[in-house]
Amino acid sequence: MINAEERIITVERRVDNLETKFEMFMQEMRDFKAEMRQQNQMRAEEIRDIRQDMKTMQANLDVKIDNMGKHVRNLSVATIIGVSTIAITVVYSILMR
Repeated sequence: MINAEERIITVERRVDNLETKFEMFMQEMRDFKAEMRQQNQMRAEEIRDIRQDMKTMQANLDVKIDNMGKHVRNLSVATIIGVSTIAITVVYSILMR
């Protein structure tokens, strides 16, 4: 009978020990899941920031391209006026001789 009681006590100790270890393992898993969620949220925020930066850069690029188009148009008009002036001057000097 004593041998059986000792075995029961030993089994109960082992069960208590296993339950304690299992609870520790479960807590570690909860902590791990919480950490993974936090990292996922950080990545999502970084992705949102990067996308916002890309949109801002695209808008700035669009403005620069528009400004460059205006500059090219102004240079084209100035070139046409210059060539026209030269042509009028040449025609005028030919006619005045």
